[in-house]
Amino acid sequence: MVTDFRSPLRGVVFVVLACVCFAILDSVSKMVVASVPVLMAIWARYVMQALFTTAMLTPRYGPALVQVRHPWLQLTRGLLLAGTTLLALLALRFMPVGEFTAIVMLTPLAGTVLAVFIFKERVVPLQWLCVIGGFAGAMVIIRPGSGQFGWAALLALGCMAGATTFQLLTSHMARLQEHPAATHFFSGWTGALVLTLALPVTWTPVDSVQSWLLMALMGVLAAGGHFMLTLGYQYASAVTLMPYLYCQVGFAVIAGMVFFDHAPDGASLAGMALVSCCGAASAWLTAQRRRLPALGQG
Repeated sequence: MVTDFRSPLRGVVFVVLACVCFAILDSVSKMVVASVPVLMAIWARYVMQALFTTAMLTPRYGPALVQVRHPWLQLTRGLLLAGTTLLALLALRFMPVGEFTAIVMLTPLAGTVLAVFIFKERVVPLQWLCVIGGFAGAMVIIRPGSGQFGWAALLALGCMAGATTFQLLTSHMARLQEHPAATHFFSGWTGALVLTLALPVTWTPVDSVQSWLLMALMGVLAAGGHFMLTLGYQYASAVTLMPYLYCQVGFAVIAGMVFFDHAPDGASLAGMALVSCCGAASAWLTAQRRRLPALGQG
């Protein structure tokens, strides 16, 4: 497929579909970890995701999937992704899907702050206001001292920190000209192989066919969601698509209501709205800032 940034609407559609996949993935994961050990659930997800990804990418890229410039960075990225997934599933055992998703969606805002210090990127004052507003929204959701989520909220925040580091490492590897398909391939198989090595310690007999089907569905949803994101970036730039990623919060709330009959209270809804609006606004400001130089050069 040829990259064509002249079709942004297609890119938006694929990103929205990816958000639907991820929202359902979190709900399915929450159901699975209620009856299956977390590490075993992650193993099943990664094996299915790795197999599905290989089937999708091999016909197009072939041997290029295993040709990487920085294998140690690839390994680190894969382990970081697996660790972040572990924190996510642990948090989902105790937190509603919508509230968890809203906290994790702080990742781009946290990445904005760290990019200032690591990559020396410039951030306008309004973006700093968005960052402050986003973290204030997270505090409204968590409400420290209320005992609403307890230490589970720390797991969600840890997942957000891991996802932020993962994104920054991915950005660094892109600057080193690592092929994105090879990176995606290596990350999936790193998690699958490492968790397979740990399987003798974590294995627990699962007699329920439904549990196995749900674990397989986790892998399909994860691979499908990432595949949709990849398709989206074929049609539109990342800065164009970033604001639309926040619709995942809304889909997560809907999924929580459908699968678990959980409706967030008024304060949580206000916090989710604040996180989503601040995150989308920050992404829009980034897009505007990057377009201005290009317009000046035209």
